[in-house]
Amino acid sequence: MALRLYGVGDLRLEEFDLPPIKDDEILADVVTNSICMSSHKAAEQGANHKRVPDDVAENPIIIGHEFSGTILEVGNKYKDKFRVGTKYSVQPAIVYPGREFDAPGYSFQFLGGQATKVIVPKEVLEHDCLLPFDGDGLFKASLSEPLSCIIGAFNCQYHYKTGEYIHKMGIVEDGAMAILAGAGPMGLGAIDYAVHGPRKPRLLVVTDIDQARLERAARIFTREEAKRCGVELHYVNAGTGDPVDELRSLNSGGGYDDVLVFAPVAALVDQASMLLGINGCMNFFAGPSEREFSASMNFYDIHYSGHHIAASSGGNTDDMRQALDLMSKNAIDPAVLVTHVGGIDCAAETILNLPNIPGGKKLIYTQKSMPLTAIDEFKELGKNDPFYRDLAAITAEHNGLWSVEAEKYVLQNAADIAP
Repeated sequence: MALRLYGVGDLRLEEFDLPPIKDDEILADVVTNSICMSSHKAAEQGANHKRVPDDVAENPIIIGHEFSGTILEVGNKYKDKFRVGTKYSVQPAIVYPGREFDAPGYSFQFLGGQATKVIVPKEVLEHDCLLPFDGDGLFKASLSEPLSCIIGAFNCQYHYKTGEYIHKMGIVEDGAMAILAGAGPMGLGAIDYAVHGPRKPRLLVVTDIDQARLERAARIFTREEAKRCGVELHYVNAGTGDPVDELRSLNSGGGYDDVLVFAPVAALVDQASMLLGINGCMNFFAGPSEREFSASMNFYDIHYSGHHIAASSGGNTDDMRQALDLMSKNAIDPAVLVTHVGGIDCAAETILNLPNIPGGKKLIYTQKSMPLTAIDEFKELGKNDPFYRDLAAITAEHNGLWSVEAEKYVLQNAADIAP
């Protein structure tokens, strides 16, 4: 069973037969798929999307590219590399000549996240894009792709010394970092990586204009925990006063080495420009939907202070491997990204209406039937439904976040998807 795209706004949940796998293919089940805005764009555009085939009406594709499950059967060519029962994730950004726009979740008839079983084709295997996961649970592996985007943003930062023409990649270790509009789901992931990742700033300041989001972020990533990891962490409400003056005062009046902009707002770019220190690098992380989006920067500072900009629209395979490795060691936790869960029978409506649904990642359990439900609603729903009562208790034990325990409960107790 899979959710297949036939054209603009045409998503159908249906059963069909998978062909026997070839020697250079792998059969796998899918357990979780986290929904990305890119899937909404594919459903909105149909064959007009650059990654969706022109003949999608006749040969529908399985939508969804942030997924995980277990390997069920391995073709002869890969029996020495992959084992049945191995948990996996898939890197969707496959790069190969002549077919650079083909990707799982967009282009393949038998490989996509919104499915109960899939066939991993030779294109994915030849380019080493089927990635094993050794950690607990499966939802973490399905979120390795969005986490790789965060890691990629940190890695694509660059700095240099005056008089040298060598760019040193990555954030400044023991430097000063600011994350603007950083209390949303992806911002929380960036805080987690900055505090618990391999290269840490000395000072980390996170801004937002939503006080409730800032308070939630401060509960999840406390200043005490950050200090234990060697990071001085501050949360600042940028909706009051002068955030530039306040952030500079937190850095003894100085500028910042790395400033990450997590919302496509021109005013934030202006703030970032004013916050940068000598040789400071701004990362415009948030992708704008408006093609004409523009913002101003101080070109005097670009010339004399070495201010510069970096940006990335995703992570590469090495970034994704690092995300999987850190999660398997419980160094970082992608649960901070998840705000809703549901079964495969709510996936079509969720994908089509995604821009209108608040919160962060919507996590789908593809073997299950379950309405899309916000984690924050579990407690209220639990007054009349023991299923949500138990989920509310589990998430409460994990600081209001999704968890491996919550996943196990859903897999054991939620209704299976009916034929």
